[in-house]
Amino acid sequence: MRVYLPATLSALAELHKTGRLAPAPLTAYAVTPALREWYTEGDSEELEYAAMTDAARASLRMLADSPEAVRRRVVVAAEVPDGQAVPVFDGAEPGLVTVTAEVPLGWVASLHVDDPAVLDEVALAVVLLGAAEAGDEDAAFTVDGLDDHELLWYATQELPDLLD
Repeated sequence: MRVYLPATLSALAELHKTGRLAPAPLTAYAVTPALREWYTEGDSEELEYAAMTDAARASLRMLADSPEAVRRRVVVAAEVPDGQAVPVFDGAEPGLVTVTAEVPLGWVASLHVDDPAVLDEVALAVVLLGAAEAGDEDAAFTVDGLDDHELLWYATQELPDLLD
């Protein structure tokens, strides 16, 4: 199953150093039956994009919890054995899954990272995230505006260059 793991650049550095994303369990997003039901009109590509967008939002939450982290959202796309990705039925996030194993670099299909040009916008969204999630419409407008910025795609072989 293709999963989208929210991360930070620090997590990518650890992936490069150790060859794995750990520790398990890991939060991820995927095209689950609940997500298919939520997006009744979406094709598989749109559903994958929705799962990755949810992972990017979760990466933003990780940045809010890590004041020292570089303000770039990171999503790691990985192919995880079906039994290792367990859907979480919470109602609010239909694509939410728990990955029950560490994710070795060999499972990673691609890396997705914000363009450095949007650092200021990401930093502002990090500051406003709590207010946005509490219902502040102006803050939500700013945070949601990040969805307009596509994450850049990197092959796993580009990981060392990405970290430089």
